[in-house]
Amino acid sequence: MAHLNEIVEFCNAELDIGAFDDYCPNGLQVEGRAEVGRVVSGVTASQTLLDAAVTAGADIVLVHHGYFWRNEPAPLVGIKGRRIRTLIGAGMSLLAYHLPLDAHQELGNNRQLGDRLGLPGGAPVGDLVWGCELPRPMTADELAGRVESVLGRTPLLLGERQSVRRVAWCTGAAQGYLAQAAAAGYDAFISGEVSEQTLHEAAELGLLYIAAGHHATERYGVQALGEVISTRFKVAHQFIDIANPV
Repeated sequence: MAHLNEIVEFCNAELDIGAFDDYCPNGLQVEGRAEVGRVVSGVTASQTLLDAAVTAGADIVLVHHGYFWRNEPAPLVGIKGRRIRTLIGAGMSLLAYHLPLDAHQELGNNRQLGDRLGLPGGAPVGDLVWGCELPRPMTADELAGRVESVLGRTPLLLGERQSVRRVAWCTGAAQGYLAQAAAAGYDAFISGEVSEQTLHEAAELGLLYIAAGHHATERYGVQALGEVISTRFKVAHQFIDIANPV
């Protein structure tokens, strides 16, 4: 068994949470029992994930999308109230990391996605965007096929169906970085979501845009962090994937 505070302190330091002006608090959001033997990780702290974590006997629920987002109503009622009651009733802690888990050089969503897609030499190129140069050009369909094979879902392609030599990516809802990727000279940009204006921006910027799913692109950071916690503190870790087509 490990102590909750030790795990929280390690994660906070490893992810350097003080360096980020985020939309939500990072770290321990709901405190449960002090002794930890099992960590369940998932993308979003939905009721479905919490119920599965209770069944699994979790002491910590580790997520990328937690609670208490900026400008959301504060009262613990309705959906939020039920979620908090589930955590407290089961004695489970909620540990959540948002932007720090996107940006981490090794454990982060962007690093982990790039590695899984076989994008060599991926590195940050500004803000949260990562990029690399491919060893050989790929067609738009080849790149999209690799994304589909790895993530298990068919991506949406917008913009120029051109040969791709330089590819940038940013997980989640990062379609707003499309112009930044184009200005940096990339041929393609991979992210999770798409907005109405993304169609026009991609076409007018002459860029291939691949929308691969917010949930699908952000499954890997929490898994990597959960495995590090498991190894370092000798606790069990289980990733539970709650399917989400968005």
